[in-house]
Amino acid sequence: MLAQLTAERLILRPLQLSDADQAQRLFPQWEIVKYLNAKVPWPFPADGVLTFYRDVSFPAIERGDEWHWTLRLKNAPDELIGAISLHRGDQINRGFWLSQPWQGKGLMTEAVCATNDFWFDVLGFDVLRAPKAAENIASRRISEKTGMRIVATCESEYVCGRLLTEMWEITADEWHAKRHVLNHCR
Repeated sequence: MLAQLTAERLILRPLQLSDADQAQRLFPQWEIVKYLNAKVPWPFPADGVLTFYRDVSFPAIERGDEWHWTLRLKNAPDELIGAISLHRGDQINRGFWLSQPWQGKGLMTEAVCATNDFWFDVLGFDVLRAPKAAENIASRRISEKTGMRIVATCESEYVCGRLLTEMWEITADEWHAKRHVLNHCR
């Protein structure tokens, strides 16, 4: 079973099928989905989260190919505010989303730090890659703050259309050298 993780203000609780209802109420917002992979249907279906969890996430978790958490504030642990996931593979190792009222407060940076530790220290991977739309300034800032660097660019399809994509990367050695000096990762 996947471990619960914590950060300064967050609980990262392993994904449960019962999380689908809360996520469905929060997720289908243009500002959340526009920079996600074009595989995300838009307009988003009324059962989109449940279908995704049941048909995609949980089978991948059971295979040992993915690890998914919901994000919850420590002072409101019953309220889901976002999600973060890690993915085995060569090109896409992390994805996340955060409900709009909680954006811009450093919470996702805390979640990224916790999952980076899990990726490198528990799972033992050597490199973490996270592609993102170059226009997604908030996501780019999280990568910058956590020591990642751009290693390649290409174009990709997003919910909002075809955009320049930056491949961000950090190695285990780079993370371990940077981790202890990051104020937002404590």
